[in-house]
Amino acid sequence: MKYTKEHEWANLEGDTATVGITDYAANQLGDVVFVEMPGVGDSVGKGDTIGTIESVKTVSDLYSPLTGEIVAVNEEIESNPGLVNEDPHGKGWLIKIKLSDPKEMDDLLSEADYKAICE
Repeated sequence: MKYTKEHEWANLEGDTATVGITDYAANQLGDVVFVEMPGVGDSVGKGDTIGTIESVKTVSDLYSPLTGEIVAVNEEIESNPGLVNEDPHGKGWLIKIKLSDPKEMDDLLSEADYKAICE
C-alpha cells in the first residue's frame, strides 16, 4: 500500500489499484455523510480532482493518486458513507483504477513517509 500527501492510499493488484482515503483522513474528517465519486469508464490523471467527501465538519476534494481509467466504484458508499470511517482501508475503499503507467506507484509515499507527514 502506498500513500499521497493528500491522504489517499492506493493498493496495486496487477495493473489495477484500489484507492481510498487513509484512516488518518477519516478521523480528521469526522462522520462522513456523503461521497461524490467519478463514474466507471472515466479517465483520470494523477492529481486530478475526482470527487468530494462530505462530513459533518467539512467538504474536501478527493484526488486521483494515479493515471488511468476508473473500472469500479464502491457503490456501498452511496447508501452507507459511514464505511469510510468504519473501515477506510477495507470496506470503505472508493474506486479502482486500471493504471496507464504502473510505475507511477513508485512516486507515492511509503507508510513510514506518510506517517511522518501526519505527525
